[in-house]
Amino acid sequence: MNRRDVLRGIGAATMGMALPKSGQLLGTAAERGRWRRFEVTTRIAVLKPSGITRIWAPAALDTNTPYQRTLGNAFHSPGGKSRIVEIKPDGLKIVAAEFGEGVRPVLTMVSTVSTRDWSADFSAPARVQKPSAAELKHFLRPTKLLPTDGIVKETALAITHTATTDVGKARAIYEWIVENTYRNAKTRGCGLGNIKFMLESRDFGGKCADLNALYVGLARAAGLPARDVYGIRVAKSQLGYKSLGTSSQDISKAQHCRAEVYLNEYGWVAVDPADVRKVMLEEPPGNRTINDDMVKEARVRLFGAWEMNWMAYNFAHDVVLPGSIGSPLAFLMYPQAETSEGRLDSLDPEAFEYRITAREIS
Repeated sequence: MNRRDVLRGIGAATMGMALPKSGQLLGTAAERGRWRRFEVTTRIAVLKPSGITRIWAPAALDTNTPYQRTLGNAFHSPGGKSRIVEIKPDGLKIVAAEFGEGVRPVLTMVSTVSTRDWSADFSAPARVQKPSAAELKHFLRPTKLLPTDGIVKETALAITHTATTDVGKARAIYEWIVENTYRNAKTRGCGLGNIKFMLESRDFGGKCADLNALYVGLARAAGLPARDVYGIRVAKSQLGYKSLGTSSQDISKAQHCRAEVYLNEYGWVAVDPADVRKVMLEEPPGNRTINDDMVKEARVRLFGAWEMNWMAYNFAHDVVLPGSIGSPLAFLMYPQAETSEGRLDSLDPEAFEYRITAREIS
């Protein structure tokens, strides 16, 4: 099948979608939950140091949002030197630690945050302060793995060609992601987010950093400011989704990327098509169909709402780690480390060890 046939098929599929009406979206601004407070402790150790060893960790998002207030990011690196580096406008704060040869490299960080459930009310325009033109332009830019031209642009225009409003475009892209992608349990970590490869290969499998990056890239290509929000789940779901929460205080493998899209009358709006696919694959008894009642409920909810049993880190792409000799990262959601022998694999427990725990404190 050539590209023209693929795009024709995308357009036809989009036209046939039953998009949710405004009244079907669950939750309004008035129904946002109470603020909950969490303490998240990250302990990172390099098991095989060599020469100067460096460790980096994403700190909790310290940007003003309706869903998270960061109360503090404290850190400690015995025998080493540590500092916090801030990179705007991506809301990125990196705790960077450096250890000399012979020093045991261990970094501990404690983030304290308040979070509350967040939902949009599409029945009436929201009273929100509009971001600056520079901020919105920043979240329209292409990045290394999120280009906005070529097949990404063609696909975005094909998906949204019948939409007449920014809300309609945002919904059409969301529904297309839900309909056409799938969660691949074999994907390492949270995925890479290489959306050009996904579209060219027609391999739409992956995890949150793939599927939600695809949403962000397509939205930007369609002219909608959008951003990935990298973070970690900190508690079990209170909405009945076992797959969308944690099972214990150990959240070392609970990293999760979400997405936001900017809509003129509503401000930044939560979306998470990747979690719809997670519900389909993992919610007991597993392998639910797209017409399953729980899947349909999640599909409606996750265009416009997030349950905030989750802590945000940042919106950043193409991250340059301060002092690193290695290449930039596609994103920073996992702790990172480097020795004189190079960058360590953050998912390799033999050379790199970290434990992240969370507890609710109010």
